[in-house]
Amino acid sequence: MLINGKTGKFYTIMASFLKSSIGKKFIQSVSGAFLVLFLILHGTINFFSVIDSLKGQFGHVAADEELYSTGDGYFKLGCDFMSTSFVDIIVPVLALGFVLHICYGIILSIENYRKRGGLKRYEVASKAKTDSWSAKNMFVLGLVILGFLCFHLTHFWAKMQLQDFIGSGAEENPYLLLMQTFGNPWILGLYIVWFVAIWLHLNHGFWSMFQSIGWTNKIWLKRLKVIGIVVSTIIVLLFLATAVNAYIEAHSEAGQAILEAAKLAQ
Repeated sequence: MLINGKTGKFYTIMASFLKSSIGKKFIQSVSGAFLVLFLILHGTINFFSVIDSLKGQFGHVAADEELYSTGDGYFKLGCDFMSTSFVDIIVPVLALGFVLHICYGIILSIENYRKRGGLKRYEVASKAKTDSWSAKNMFVLGLVILGFLCFHLTHFWAKMQLQDFIGSGAEENPYLLLMQTFGNPWILGLYIVWFVAIWLHLNHGFWSMFQSIGWTNKIWLKRLKVIGIVVSTIIVLLFLATAVNAYIEAHSEAGQAILEAAKLAQ
């Protein structure tokens, strides 16, 4: 009975915490930190395609269907890693992180709307007198990012990981998907807009997640803001370099040959 009593008290405390404003901010911050780590990993793997171009290996895919083949370029090897069983387990966790971040972002924004009469991102006690544009529009930026995320998934995830998951024929040449997507200047332009929205969202969200859970002070707040700018800039540059490089490769002689061969194979 003593154990049950302690367990019940623990659940009661946790339920109260998660329903509180601090608890909601804590979940929003932790889920945000998890997504930042994912973006760093995802951006790094994508940047392998740029390294492949510098080494003259862009588009190199071995004839066999084995993972980590000798003839594969770095980007293909990175994509092979993303198709392993380990990543298949992580995907639902990642999806849950996105859902939590989105849901709690909406909840906190609605609460702010009711309290302050405007659509603003949740605020903390040590809020600066003048918010940045990003701070005032985190909810709107989040909606823009979410909309483009769905657009992005149709270009890559739906043609690779999803096909593996349902046992259908997945695209074996990730370089081809890069060129088919970013070779279109209009799509490239839309992605650049998305990257800017991500940068603005990360720029404020990085240091804010530390502030929201109390891991900051006046001295470290300034440092975290600088670190946030550096981290968000690196992440976005990784994705931007990948997209621009794919556009260049798609309009190169070798890239045109790959695209033409793909059309004939359909």
